[in-house]
Amino acid sequence: MSHSQRLAELGIELPEVVAPLAAYVPAVRTGNLVYTSGQLPIRDGALQATGKVGAEVSAEDAKELARLCGLNALAAVHALVGIDAVVRVVKVVGFVASAKDFDGQPGVINGASELFGEVFGDSGAHARSAVGVSELPRNSPVEVEIIVEVA
Repeated sequence: MSHSQRLAELGIELPEVVAPLAAYVPAVRTGNLVYTSGQLPIRDGALQATGKVGAEVSAEDAKELARLCGLNALAAVHALVGIDAVVRVVKVVGFVASAKDFDGQPGVINGASELFGEVFGDSGAHARSAVGVSELPRNSPVEVEIIVEVA
């Protein structure tokens, strides 16, 4: 089954690529790797939440926002090379704007990681970093970037 068929089976439609917020492109290919820029939880042009996780944003809501970031990253990959060209997800880096003493960053970034497992199966297993930060662009609670191997 192709990745596009798997997305359809899961009822997942990739969103439009989020327009860059500054001087960068959504994704770049070098050799057989595609690197995405950091993706925020933007849907239909609007940031879906603001604030710190563990204060204004719950960990559960942030996990869903990380999933949306993952979808936006897949959209960037798809626009560049096509989703069916993905061989495997290599690396995920997630940033969580964290309230003081919030230490649940891994659980938040699971929102993106679990999405990749649903879509790519064993090829969605990846290396990962989940980092707590004080601020993210536009006061976003979460940001995710990925590296994928492509055919």
